[in-house]
Amino acid sequence: MRSNIKKNNDLKKLSVSELCRLSLGEYKSAPKASIVVVLDNVRSAFNVGSIFRTCDAFRVEAIYLCGMTARPPHKDIHKTALGATESVEWHYFPKTIEAITSLKQKKYKIVAIEQTDCSIPLNKFTINSSDKIALVFGHEVNGIAQEILDLCDIAVEIPQFGTKHSFNIIVSAGIVLWKLFIRNFKK
Repeated sequence: MRSNIKKNNDLKKLSVSELCRLSLGEYKSAPKASIVVVLDNVRSAFNVGSIFRTCDAFRVEAIYLCGMTARPPHKDIHKTALGATESVEWHYFPKTIEAITSLKQKKYKIVAIEQTDCSIPLNKFTINSSDKIALVFGHEVNGIAQEILDLCDIAVEIPQFGTKHSFNIIVSAGIVLWKLFIRNFKK
């Protein structure tokens, strides 16, 4: 019987065909997690492109690009999204408040990913797998605008233990989406 743990010299990188990825058509018809990612005035198009790729990986329902957030087609988004702008549904809203209002009307729970006076650590945050949620990520320097925080149902923060008090937005999105996917949506 062969062990699942391989020696370094036994490792073989998988080819693209061995990864068994979905085609664009298969992806579009595949079930999605009931998660919408809302970007509140995110300034870096590179970050936006990376978030598209991360949302593709976890089959997020849609991305709402708000305010000054760059939107496709944009060369810097294209560079980091690697085609995910074609697979992930997205919508643009001139004002973030319009996106949040639309999501509330559709019965989404609005979750700010932000450090606040009453934010819940991510490791203690739980939701029902039947809940529809919108994760709001803010500007890289200023975070989520207060007027948007006022509309959120809850704030969740990622516990940190070093000298810095924030992650890059794409790191935050990756951590939060992975945690929600693994805990609530993986089948």
